[in-house]
Amino acid sequence: MNSPKASSMQELSCLKISHTDPDIYSAITHRLLFHFARTTPDTQIVVVCIGTDRSTGDSLGPLVGTALTRFHSPLFELYGTLEEPVHAVNLEETLALINNRYSNPFIIGIDACLGHSTSVGCIQVVDGPLKPGAGVNKQLPPVGDIHLTGIVNVGGFMEYFVLQNTRLSLVMRLSDIIASSLYSALKQWNLHAKTAAAREQ
Repeated sequence: MNSPKASSMQELSCLKISHTDPDIYSAITHRLLFHFARTTPDTQIVVVCIGTDRSTGDSLGPLVGTALTRFHSPLFELYGTLEEPVHAVNLEETLALINNRYSNPFIIGIDACLGHSTSVGCIQVVDGPLKPGAGVNKQLPPVGDIHLTGIVNVGGFMEYFVLQNTRLSLVMRLSDIIASSLYSALKQWNLHAKTAAAREQ
């Protein structure tokens, strides 16, 4: 049995919340701020959105990336959009590029995943890297210091077919929540960092 301290750390390492929860935006934003506390004001934030627009279920990542481009924000660097997706073929190359370009960046991985029927429509914010391709038995490098996933459909059987037959309306809804919450958290963290720096001067 876990100690109370261990279970509270486990709760902080993974948030799982339904897209129908009225507090979902604030819950995700606050959990992201908790993770951003590990960074310093000069840490480069890099968002890697994984997936492809050739599969409805797997388009969550590129949809989030495309939504984030609309903010035209200097607060983060972005890889993975509908126009320029990051997927199984170019993931290793993209990660190598990021590691060469930035010194010790804080990487946020974003991807779709499959889960239990009761979890479909949930968004997870998890400490540690995501393992892309695990649901369809692909061996790909882990991505991220933290990651966000949207559970788009039921896993465990014919995963490729399930991803192809996922409701686009759900994927769009999850991508909107993730993009908006992430941008809100990045803005708040940047403001906090500037305020803290001004106090120190």
